[in-house]
Amino acid sequence: MGSGLGLTIAMPAYNEAENIESMLEDAVRAAESLAPDFEIVVVDDGSKDGTADAVRRSAASDPRIRLVEHERNQGYGAAVFSGLTAATKEWVFFTDSDRQFVLEEIAHLLEHTGAADLVVGYRAPRQDPPLRLLYGWGWNLVVSLLFGYTVRDIDCAFKLMRRDVVQRLAPLVHSRGATFSAEWMVRARRLGYRIVEVPVTHRPRQAGNPTGARLHVVWRAFRELARFRLRLWREGAPTRP
Repeated sequence: MGSGLGLTIAMPAYNEAENIESMLEDAVRAAESLAPDFEIVVVDDGSKDGTADAVRRSAASDPRIRLVEHERNQGYGAAVFSGLTAATKEWVFFTDSDRQFVLEEIAHLLEHTGAADLVVGYRAPRQDPPLRLLYGWGWNLVVSLLFGYTVRDIDCAFKLMRRDVVQRLAPLVHSRGATFSAEWMVRARRLGYRIVEVPVTHRPRQAGNPTGARLHVVWRAFRELARFRLRLWREGAPTRP
């Protein structure tokens, strides 16, 4: 990565008190090796377990860490959206705060910044319990059937994009639950942005509890997906950037 480029690492966090301080240590270490100008933005999505307090402790000793707080839980997509739109650097990377990814592999994404507007990871292989793997396979299939091929791992939380892409897409994306990543990437593809896909390491979760397989989360995701499909039909062909 060129010395003149800046990097934001944004991450949503919901009840990740067991992971977040170690995650921030990982993020600082990785960022220091990649970009002299960086910031780390953590969005606490109404956690009830002390996640925000843990981030404040880390931020007190490192001003490159910033906390964005949701007073109540708004959903995964809302937290990612807040992190992306709070970014101030030229390149914006987002990941989850559960330590399932190897942050040093951001370097593999940065290798493609000259030829891409978005560089997105795919888990190779995905290290989740069987039920989550089944849900993930089904979700990717449904998104492809409704919108055509977008990327091979639509919900992989290891994505890098130019900040001007964030600014262009943010007003267009309405989903704030688990459909957020699908809508973001479908709209990016429709607008003609250059997308490169890169395999990334995925590790089993060691602490905390995932929420993506809960029934109310799944129901909200399908409801948002249906609304998004209807919006696209009404909008017609997109205006290219």
